[in-house]
Amino acid sequence: MPVNATPHRICSLFSLALLLIVASLPVLADTHPGQSALVQEVARDTGKDPAALNALLDQAQMQQSILDAMNRPAESKPWSAYRPIFLTQKRIDDGVAFYRANRALLERIGQQYGVDPQYIVAIIGVETSYGRVTGKYKVLDALVTLGFYYPKRAPYFRQQLKTLLELPDSQLAGPLSTLTGSYAGAQGWGQFMPDSIRDFAVDEDGDGRIDLMNSLPDILASVANYFAKHGWVAGGPVAARAQADGAAKPLGDWQSKPQWPLEQLEAWGYAPFQHLNPGEPTSLLTLAGMSGSEQWFTFNNFQVITTYNRSPMYAMAVHQLAQAIMDGVHDADNGGGAQ
Repeated sequence: MPVNATPHRICSLFSLALLLIVASLPVLADTHPGQSALVQEVARDTGKDPAALNALLDQAQMQQSILDAMNRPAESKPWSAYRPIFLTQKRIDDGVAFYRANRALLERIGQQYGVDPQYIVAIIGVETSYGRVTGKYKVLDALVTLGFYYPKRAPYFRQQLKTLLELPDSQLAGPLSTLTGSYAGAQGWGQFMPDSIRDFAVDEDGDGRIDLMNSLPDILASVANYFAKHGWVAGGPVAARAQADGAAKPLGDWQSKPQWPLEQLEAWGYAPFQHLNPGEPTSLLTLAGMSGSEQWFTFNNFQVITTYNRSPMYAMAVHQLAQAIMDGVHDADNGGGAQ
């Protein structure tokens, strides 16, 4: 040691050298803003390896096309333009054929869960054209894009991404990095978000895995279980046309939860086109149809459909498709229509 060196000076020189070394190292930033915090939460809650979680998220890419799609949803269209998207003759005919091809399974599941089977078929018809169009986006890309780069709804999609990372392999159709779905990150024929996979998807075929892409029993039973858990009443009314008289009382904005007994709406000037239970709780929905304003009574089962997608136009499309499918099935049973 030089005679003029002191322990304090040596320590200072060492600290300076260490700082210079650290400063020269590359800064390890998050691949996506907020990634580290999310990884820490998932690792804490599940015990999963943070390095493996980071490796998964590092693969995900922000997709501008997903952000663009979120800003032009079909639900922004009026009913007159929205209905023709889903109530095509092909979609109806395909639904009839699907119902008849899988009738025993559908009706067993419908009875098991207390859900009218034509509505199970209509959901997968509206969502994915009976499994043909399940989405081309990587689920990780979709949820990373919306959870980290879409401030308008980032908290919701960040939660969905967290749930996805926490799901066990047995609840996914394949390795997480390979999963594809919609631009919103929904998966399978029924387009379940991760929270719905966790809470409502079921292993109906008993093979130890929930597969919403390849197992028809799992797919159909999961939709039925979702409806059942949200309060579907088998055989109950969904929606019915109403006729407003010239002095009908204005009722303000539609509410998804039934607001009044039907007889109250009748007293206010809204008459049903068919016989219905006068005590049935209902709300009044007005849609901009092809021939002008349409009034509809909506009931508990309609509200259940809106928990799947909150748009009343979506729920009406599912309802009308289900009715058209059932009519087609009956026609085919009686020797006409689709075979």
